[in-house]
Amino acid sequence: QVQLVESGGGLVQAGGSLRLSCAASGRTFRNYAMGWFRHAPGKEREFSAAISRTGGASYANYANFGKGRFTISRDNAKNTVLLQMNSLKPEDTAVYYCAADLRGGAISTASEYDYWGQGTQVTVSS
Repeated sequence: QVQLVESGGGLVQAGGSLRLSCAASGRTFRNYAMGWFRHAPGKEREFSAAISRTGGASYANYANFGKGRFTISRDNAKNTVLLQMNSLKPEDTAVYYCAADLRGGAISTASEYDYWGQGTQVTVSS
């Protein structure tokens, strides 16, 4: 079992930044990949970013909307994955979820993830 708890969401003006954090517990953190997904009202859940497990260097994968604005990172010593979001836009408003994939790759398919957090709300005002 893996438990995931997100934090860091909130209300920010367009152009601002937020850093989301996801604390993991229950298994050896470095052995699984972590992803961030978001779900906006009336829309499908969508992939935002992912980072592979640590076996040497980790690699990251981003949705097109996140490239150049979002940065995912992991701190294996703290069992934490971060999502730094800059230049936020109103269309980034959503509930953001972190997820763990025990297979380890930084994939974008939600169904491949084994565990999910409860989500944190991000609201970007115009």
